[in-house]
Amino acid sequence: MGKALSAVLFDLYGTLLDVHSVAGRADQLFPGRGSALSQLWRDKQLEYTRLRTMSSRYVPFTQVVEDALQYACDALHLPLDSAGRGLLMHEFTQLTPFADAVPALQRLLAADLTVGVLTNGDPGQMEDALHGAGLDDYFDVLLSADQARAYKTAPAVYELGPLTLGHPAAELLLISSNGWDAIGAKWYGYRSFWVNRSSAPIERLDGQPDGIGRSLSDAVDFALRLHSGGKS
Repeated sequence: MGKALSAVLFDLYGTLLDVHSVAGRADQLFPGRGSALSQLWRDKQLEYTRLRTMSSRYVPFTQVVEDALQYACDALHLPLDSAGRGLLMHEFTQLTPFADAVPALQRLLAADLTVGVLTNGDPGQMEDALHGAGLDDYFDVLLSADQARAYKTAPAVYELGPLTLGHPAAELLLISSNGWDAIGAKWYGYRSFWVNRSSAPIERLDGQPDGIGRSLSDAVDFALRLHSGGKS
C-alpha cells in the first residue's frame, strides 16, 4: 500500500480544456480547413516547447502558441492577417471544457483534496483560459511552467508541485491526457494517470503511468482510491 494522496494536479490544455474547440472559429476564417489547422497548430505548439526546452531558448507559451499558429497557416497556405490572428489567439483563451471536467473537479473538492493545475501555459494565459471556461473557482493552486522557464517534461516543471505544496512528489497525482506528460511526471516521482480518450497506444518510454482510463471520471476514481489509502 502506497502513501495516501495529498494533492491532485491537472494538466490544462487537452486534459481539462479541448484544444480543438478552436476548429470552429478556424473554419469560419478558412472554410473546410478548420480541423487541419487546429491539429497542425497544436502539434507545432508541442514541438516548439520541446525544441525550446532542449536548447534553453524559453519564451512564454503565449508566444509559442502564436508562432505555432503562424507556422500552421504558412504550411497549409492559409492567409493569416492580423485580424484573423487576433481572433484565433483570443479563441485559444476561450477553449471549451470537456463535459466531464466540472463533475470531476467537484468530486475532488468534496473529498477535501488540494486541487491544482500544472501547465505549460503562462500565468495570464492560464487564468484567462480558466475564467473563459468557468473553471477558475475549482483550484487551490495554479502552477505554470513559466516559473521554471522550461516546458514539460523538464524536471524543473514537475518540481514546482513539491516546492509549492510542501509535499513529496510521491504524495502528488498528475492527471493528463498526454501520455508523455503522465510518464514525465512519473519519472520525477509523482503518481500519474493518463486520460487516454482516443485509445492511443502507450508511449514507448521507460515506465508507465500508474493508472490509465478513458475519462476524467476514471481519473477521479483512481485519485479517490489513492486518497483513501487503497492500492492503485
